[in-house]
Amino acid sequence: MEKLQSDLERERQYCELCGKMENLLKCGRCRNSFYCSKEHQKQHWKEHKLTCKEVDKTQPPKQKPEPEQPPGDAKAPDKCPKKNSPEQANATYATSPSPSPQSTHAEPQALGEQPAEEGSNNSATPNGQTILSPQNLATEYVIPCMNKHGICLVENFMGEEIGLSILDDVKALHNTGRFTDGQVVSQKSDSTKDIRGDKITWVDGNEPGCEKIRLLTTRMDDVVRHCNGKLGDYAIFGRTKAMVACYPGNGTCYVRHVDNPNGDGRCVTCIYYLNKDWNLQEHGGLLRIFPEGEARVADIEPKFDRLLFFWSDRRNPHEVQPAYATRYAITVWYFDADERARAKEKYLTGEKGVKVELGKPSDPS
Repeated sequence: MEKLQSDLERERQYCELCGKMENLLKCGRCRNSFYCSKEHQKQHWKEHKLTCKEVDKTQPPKQKPEPEQPPGDAKAPDKCPKKNSPEQANATYATSPSPSPQSTHAEPQALGEQPAEEGSNNSATPNGQTILSPQNLATEYVIPCMNKHGICLVENFMGEEIGLSILDDVKALHNTGRFTDGQVVSQKSDSTKDIRGDKITWVDGNEPGCEKIRLLTTRMDDVVRHCNGKLGDYAIFGRTKAMVACYPGNGTCYVRHVDNPNGDGRCVTCIYYLNKDWNLQEHGGLLRIFPEGEARVADIEPKFDRLLFFWSDRRNPHEVQPAYATRYAITVWYFDADERARAKEKYLTGEKGVKVELGKPSDPS
């Protein structure tokens, strides 16, 4: 079946003036901004030259002069490079251009990414972390991508050094024996393990030895905060504790399911992966999402320092395919204020015929 990745790649580039995403030209000076025509580049120059100038400061002195006309006026900007593969197209914008018309939804925590040129390391800090601020990640990528596809993938979210520290925290936590079998909302089998085979524990980040996990969830929260009010019709007001999960690597999986089938308030699922040198062919463990109404799927490899957002409701049924190596991930769910309030009311009043599983998600208040 056709994959969603090609659509996700196209979402990362757009004309700075009108938001058009086809037949783009690249600014020949900063090489970070795109336009659908030289005319739109000229019209946007007054605003763009501010960020273009900042980028230019990092160039050698002979490349510094600021033209009175936009670069590319005398000659067309460089053509937009050929799209990289989904695994290569995961760098973030180096500047913070104004949102395109497609990016005008709400504001929880957000992330962003755009294809990097081959051989370029401009998308990361020396630690490997994406250089975009949480606000720019939200505005430039997460908001438009989520509103169009309901799925958003971000690479290098915390950076190599911090990511490895988070992994150390998780491994130490796993060694304490605190992990228990994952549970399901409705059990249609004699054994929960027939449905899901992961081991989990819930943390808020204040526990001893969980400092780096708390650092991760704090950055997640910063991104989502800047998305709030721009993600669909949701008003995000809090989240669950962090669910730290481990698939032991003996072919364990999680059958196709929906995170929030009963209106418990969860609207956005956010998963951070911690699997260094993951090889899909050898290790398995693929997350496959089946977007509602689509004759295609989105396949997500659980690679190290990768962050994934998707809608938590019936729009995104998904499964974890059998894993043959130890597979770690940290998941949090963000709440929509209205749905969560309705779920609590139904739970407390015991409304007849309504089954709402509030489960592990913690109240943010």
